[in-house]
Amino acid sequence: MKTPAIMLQGTGSDVGKSLLTAGLARAFARRGLKVRPFKPQNMSNNAAVTEEGGEIGRAQALQARACGVKPSVHMNPVLLKPQSEVGAQVVLQGRIYGKASARDYHALKPALLSAVLDSFEKLSAEADLVLVEGAGSPAEINLRKGDIANMGFAEAADLPVLLIGDIDRGGVIASIVGTAALLPPAERERLKGFVINKFRGDPTLFAEGMKIIAERSGLPGLGLVPYWPRAVKLPAEDAVALPRYGGSAAGAFVTIAVPMLGRIANFDDLDPLRAEPSVRLLIVPPGEALPGNADLVIVPGSKSTVADLRMLKAEGWDTDLRAHIRRGGCVIGICGGYQMLGRHVADPYGIEGPPGEEAGLGLLDLGTQLGRSKTLTEAAGHERSTGEAVKGYEMHVGTTEGADTARPMLELEGGRADGAVSAGGRVMGCYLHGLFAADGYRRALLRRLVGGNVALGPDFDAEVEATLDALADHIAAHTDLERIWEIARGA
Repeated sequence: MKTPAIMLQGTGSDVGKSLLTAGLARAFARRGLKVRPFKPQNMSNNAAVTEEGGEIGRAQALQARACGVKPSVHMNPVLLKPQSEVGAQVVLQGRIYGKASARDYHALKPALLSAVLDSFEKLSAEADLVLVEGAGSPAEINLRKGDIANMGFAEAADLPVLLIGDIDRGGVIASIVGTAALLPPAERERLKGFVINKFRGDPTLFAEGMKIIAERSGLPGLGLVPYWPRAVKLPAEDAVALPRYGGSAAGAFVTIAVPMLGRIANFDDLDPLRAEPSVRLLIVPPGEALPGNADLVIVPGSKSTVADLRMLKAEGWDTDLRAHIRRGGCVIGICGGYQMLGRHVADPYGIEGPPGEEAGLGLLDLGTQLGRSKTLTEAAGHERSTGEAVKGYEMHVGTTEGADTARPMLELEGGRADGAVSAGGRVMGCYLHGLFAADGYRRALLRRLVGGNVALGPDFDAEVEATLDALADHIAAHTDLERIWEIARGA
């Protein structure tokens, strides 16, 4: 018997497919169903480590959490991690498959379909319902040949499709009706309804709009979902969200600055800090200096460490960092950011771009050489200066060695050390992603930065769980869950 499944496809990127999928997952899981998320192809440098020791898109890890299960490599069998404007690293079922330019990847896609279907079948075998998320839009018919992300996958797996439109960006009537009109008849028949997302204002004022869309597209409206401000408390899927990511709570008095690297990766590391009422988190775009009043500068992870190190210096942020330290400020580097703090980063095999080497920032006495093998593992331990417990995951290539590693930032389980701290204690770095989600360590860090008590937010994990429950309530109140379930079952 075929496992019930339904696919959410959008009229474009960033229309809210990932969030809707997470909300539907939690809503159906609370009804007692075994729900699994699935995204055939994702493009993002925000990734998570799975129990099998692989990696998938961060959005699918959040969706797995909404389902109440651990992430699996089969939830996102193809992950594209951009390394340049025209190329990306291809991760297949959690492991590096190779590198491909945009043009080469389109030729490669048909060869990946069997692995994608294999992962889908494995998930289906353990589920009562599979919620499938598309990527981009099926209206990109110029890319239809060999497609594995939208209608190509829906056709291969024989899935019904819901079309998602974002009214907040405008033109939603045209985007829904136009998308349906562009599809060939066989694909249009897979469309079973539409959902309008991010609505603001009085919903009765859009009743005529819903009617027009239904008449022109031939699809029933299955939801008009109001804009949900609490979405900012959940991890963003990719860097599209970065320009609106930072925030400043009223009365915040701890300023944390983060340079927006060109290939910034795993910036959801910052989510727990953004949620703190005492923190003013500034994502500093290219063309702007790092603020002189920052208490802490975090150099984040990067998918192309050498290229981003060169960018950081070209922006003058290296000079800003040295001035920040002279003023008594602190610096923390995470993963690629940690590597940049050293004396050099070498990529002799061209793992993250063209082979080469770049002088580092020289803020820590260490050096890094990128290698062919990749570390993908969950880890836990404690931060040495505070003694506070930390946990997270490592996701990096290369080895880092040097005098300052004799003062590790972290002590991990199994007697393994991670990271380094400068002799003065104001510059430090490590490979552990998820560091700031540890409530005790995060709070101790904030107290250290301001030399006293700070207003503290709730426990981070508890807040994520509460937000997922609230999201499920929101989605359930504004979509036709019963009809969506019937469509997934083939009714």
